[in-house]
Amino acid sequence: MAETPRDATESLDGANCPAGGARVADLRPTMLRAAIEDAEAQQSAHVEMEDFSIYYGTNHAVKHVDMQIRTGKVTAIIGPSGCGKSTLLRAINRMNDLIPGCRAAGALKLDGVNVYGSRIDITALRKRVGMVFQKPNPFPKTIYDNIAFGPRTHGVGSRRKLDEIVERSLHQAALWDEVCDRMHENALGLSGGQQQRLCIARALAVEPEVLLMDEPTSALDPRSTARIEDLIDELRGEFTIVIVTHNMQQAARVSDYTAFMYEGDLIEYNATNEIFTRPGKKQTEDYVTGRFG
Repeated sequence: MAETPRDATESLDGANCPAGGARVADLRPTMLRAAIEDAEAQQSAHVEMEDFSIYYGTNHAVKHVDMQIRTGKVTAIIGPSGCGKSTLLRAINRMNDLIPGCRAAGALKLDGVNVYGSRIDITALRKRVGMVFQKPNPFPKTIYDNIAFGPRTHGVGSRRKLDEIVERSLHQAALWDEVCDRMHENALGLSGGQQQRLCIARALAVEPEVLLMDEPTSALDPRSTARIEDLIDELRGEFTIVIVTHNMQQAARVSDYTAFMYEGDLIEYNATNEIFTRPGKKQTEDYVTGRFG
């Protein structure tokens, strides 16, 4: 193989790059950092599925999925009702274990460890992988006790530490300013959008690595939906987020990667921009353009 001329590609300052080539020196620090972070994320799969299937009895609900969910990125799962989106999402922290007759096959790994292994501590798994459901489900407790519930369950007893966790989590969920003087009121008195952000804060209180969101805005008004989407954007990078949504515009707005499922099969998985502008499969194009659903 002919050796590539050194001066065409190896100059660190780009002085000898071909016309039109970008110089490293010309890149703004933020652009360079973003490029480096994205390259690192491409190499880092937080959650991996290998020939992964879910069965409800004899019903093959999720079929032989191979997928890598990138660390610190937002991944959207889209597809028509009944295609297996929520089943796949719940499999990541084994919420499907609560359904009689449900079983998994293949491998689903968190940081390289199969979460369906025989020695997995499911309580510890669900601490690392939090869940936010379709409808807000605050406990019938005070706002404070909703957030403190998880840390207390995991052994935090210090009032000072609990106070710190509650305040931090409510700040992360963009709710602190709205409830800081209502901490001992019943959480059921909050609006629907506030309740959903409270549930997000409750999930964040145990410091998960992965946050699963199952249609988190489907029961909310447009203003509350926008607040949740802004929050997802703020949490990007700090957490690996996987969101199931029926809203194509929402998937395009909030996610870095999108997976399209149909009848239990993973049809296509790619960067969100590619899925919505240059899909590789006709089925994907038909779905994202509204030709079927």
